[in-house]
Amino acid sequence: MLITSSEQWNHTTITEFILLGFGEAEEFQTLIFVAFVVIYILTMTGNILVITLVVADQHLHTPMYYFLGNLSFLEVCYSSTTLPKMLAGFLTGDKSISVSGCFTQLFFFGFLIVVECYLLSVMSFDRYVAICKPLHYATIMSGRVILYLVVGSWLCAASIIMIITSMVSQLSFCGPNEVEHFFCDFSPLLQLSCSDTSHITLFALIFGSIDILPPFILTVISYVFIITAIFRISSTTRREKTFATCSSHLIVVTIFYGMLIIVYILPNSSTLRDLKKVFSVPYTVLTPMVNPLIYSLRNKDVRESLRRALDRFVCSSQNKEQNPLLLIRG
Repeated sequence: MLITSSEQWNHTTITEFILLGFGEAEEFQTLIFVAFVVIYILTMTGNILVITLVVADQHLHTPMYYFLGNLSFLEVCYSSTTLPKMLAGFLTGDKSISVSGCFTQLFFFGFLIVVECYLLSVMSFDRYVAICKPLHYATIMSGRVILYLVVGSWLCAASIIMIITSMVSQLSFCGPNEVEHFFCDFSPLLQLSCSDTSHITLFALIFGSIDILPPFILTVISYVFIITAIFRISSTTRREKTFATCSSHLIVVTIFYGMLIIVYILPNSSTLRDLKKVFSVPYTVLTPMVNPLIYSLRNKDVRESLRRALDRFVCSSQNKEQNPLLLIRG
């Protein structure tokens, strides 16, 4: 640690933070470690599989699956922002993270959360156009519009979070250095600062409202119109089929925004601190894992694409086994 002087007092400027994680319950450390290793492997495997299918299968070259591929890529980055460091802490017992490393994790975590908010709202708008305005779908959701929506989502999120992270990095942290979380999040870091954080809190609230609220409102409005349109369908079979095309996305949106509201909207208090830490797990760890499962297992197109990929793999393996025999016979 570095010692610096001030006109009024001497204080210690910290050079690293300690991520307290889930506490010091030794009897659960191994179980938690194994569980998160399995979750991380499943998350990476499932999302990379979805990305591969969307890129390789021409049947999935549609706006909905283009957005789904972007979402899966985001989930790969999202999980890799928090889980590897947490797993390394379980494995080595070293739960420290440098100040610069903490700010980097804070930036990428916040950046990816905002991008996901944008992508989920864009996907809900895509479902709205497909169900409520099917004749105009190709015109509204053109390739150029899709590109603008996706690139705009990533750029807008990066610019806002970069400003907030820069403001947090200008704060003074003079102890204690123990972060009451398993990753570097906004609120736990502000609680450790010995500077006045009221201006950053206000700034984050304003830009958070601008960044998060509009996508949430767009998502809600889109599904109000979608559900209204579905109830107007006279045929039960068509109604069920139409609802099936957006039910997977609705499940993901409900889980994601539900956890965000609990963690970030409820007031900070010592009573809710541990509860918020527990509810951080679903949207930081579990949601990236279940997203490909929900979209693939509940989606006929993705299942068919996976079946075709497996058939090609089996045929390719069989041909490789037969080639040596054909060469010997020749």
